[in-house]
Amino acid sequence: MVEAKLDLPAPIIAFIMAMNMFDGDAMYATFAEHALVNDAQREHVGRDAIRRWFEKELISDRVTMYTTNIRAHEGGFAVIAQVTGDYDKTGLPDPLELRFYFTLSGDLISQLIIIPSKRT
Repeated sequence: MVEAKLDLPAPIIAFIMAMNMFDGDAMYATFAEHALVNDAQREHVGRDAIRRWFEKELISDRVTMYTTNIRAHEGGFAVIAQVTGDYDKTGLPDPLELRFYFTLSGDLISQLIIIPSKRT
């Protein structure tokens, strides 16, 4: 869940809420037409490709995220979150922590890069 005091832009809040409610249509609506998602070094370009990615990787595996930290930097936002779901967790840390790097174009997400978080 995202707390309002964290002051994230509306498209990022909408993405997180839609992801946690497994709402593909609401997630789709947060992305720009030619957006790019890079998840585990796999690129998905354009809203239709991104929809196929989140339906397969997020919605069908019932993936949810719990935001633990947020940083704004140079117009973008890094959302650090613990992630869980019904996916194969073999070899993954528990809890699994990922970094979601968002770039916005107006009121839509134009780029999302997801990488594992390294604890220091």
